[in-house]
Amino acid sequence: MSATERKGLSWPSIARLGLVQAAIGAVIVLMTSTLNRVMVVELGLVATLPGALVGLHFGVQLLRPHMGFGSDRHGRRIPWIIGGMGLTALSGVGAAMGTAWMDTNLAGGMAVAIVSFFLLGVGVSAGSTPYLAYMAERVEERRMAGAAALTWILMIAGIIVTASVAGSLLDPYSPERLVAVVAGVAGGAFVLTLLALVGRRDDEPLHMRPKGAAEGGFREVFGAMWADPQARAFATFIFVSMLAYSAQDIILEPYAGAVFGLTPGESTKVAAIQHQGVLLGMILGAFAAARWFTLQTWAAVGCGASAVALIALVGMPAAGSVAGMKGAVFGLGFANGVFAVAAIGAMMGLTIKGRAGGAGMRMGFWGAAQAIAYGLGGVAGAAGSDLARAALGSPAAGYGVVFLIEAALFVAAAILVLTKVRQGSARGLEPLRRAGRAMAEAAS
Repeated sequence: MSATERKGLSWPSIARLGLVQAAIGAVIVLMTSTLNRVMVVELGLVATLPGALVGLHFGVQLLRPHMGFGSDRHGRRIPWIIGGMGLTALSGVGAAMGTAWMDTNLAGGMAVAIVSFFLLGVGVSAGSTPYLAYMAERVEERRMAGAAALTWILMIAGIIVTASVAGSLLDPYSPERLVAVVAGVAGGAFVLTLLALVGRRDDEPLHMRPKGAAEGGFREVFGAMWADPQARAFATFIFVSMLAYSAQDIILEPYAGAVFGLTPGESTKVAAIQHQGVLLGMILGAFAAARWFTLQTWAAVGCGASAVALIALVGMPAAGSVAGMKGAVFGLGFANGVFAVAAIGAMMGLTIKGRAGGAGMRMGFWGAAQAIAYGLGGVAGAAGSDLARAALGSPAAGYGVVFLIEAALFVAAAILVLTKVRQGSARGLEPLRRAGRAMAEAAS
């Protein structure tokens, strides 16, 4: 079959492959939210410790460009995806065991948790980066943003289902119950990955790599990518916005537990509420961006609305309203989803159009920017809440200071995307518009 006759993945194929993202999200939400809350509330540890563990797993994801570069050179991405997801599942179980052990042996449990979170970062890097490259190479350009949004929505759906079900199963809390629930989720996630990939092959991609893109060493190819001003501006936007998002993500469940007195199961359900908002924000954001305004405008709106929701969270302890807190959390998730769908569409477009490196390297480039922000944001958010709580003598005030800083970062990201990420924005918007029209036709 000639290059002109080859067709990209169908929507059912895209949806089935998106189960890999759902599996990753299922494991990650327990690692970054539930285990974090257990360490802070049930074990009475300072938030800096679980924050550092989450930061470690994101810091290790600086390996993403190397993993993507390796899969570009080898030309086979599916073994990377399966191996990476297997390691992700095993590390999730190890982290839960380490957390449970901390109840009787803090040093031993922390040692197991450190190794597990390190391996989690390796697993996610090895599985997720080649997976996203595999998708980008096999999806028609007219479906690019729609495919990215669909797979991300499936990941959020996996997070919502896992957080809701796990939240119910964790009550009443016990270390043994924690390990059992995490092991069940991790095993199910790996099986889901295998189902998503059954029958898939590393065939010749629809979008061929530019001639000579895979030539040269890693530093040479990465340097060529960094020399692109648009790539740097977009990476900076990803860094600033994800720095704000990750700082909020790591302290949201402890905030619900420490300030509002929610149980582990109840606070895990708060995380589910947030991700429900993200899901709805992405769906409506895709439709809206297909009809009105520009890509950078919707990204800025999402960042600005996130800042407003964070400011609302600051005022909820004084109001003493659990329902209001949950509403603000939902609004925060919705705003996050709006800016995320615009960023994903732009990322997919840059992936197939870049001249330097293959799809794996380019996906790794964006993933590394996100990972650095997540790692720094997780540690900064947790440490900042500890310091502010100690200085102000109030958990509510301590978390409020961190939320205000995050709001300022979201405002900075909105300004950045409106003033710096302009070149090529119209080109980046057109695939998103096509995706929105396709989604509207499918729904009618």
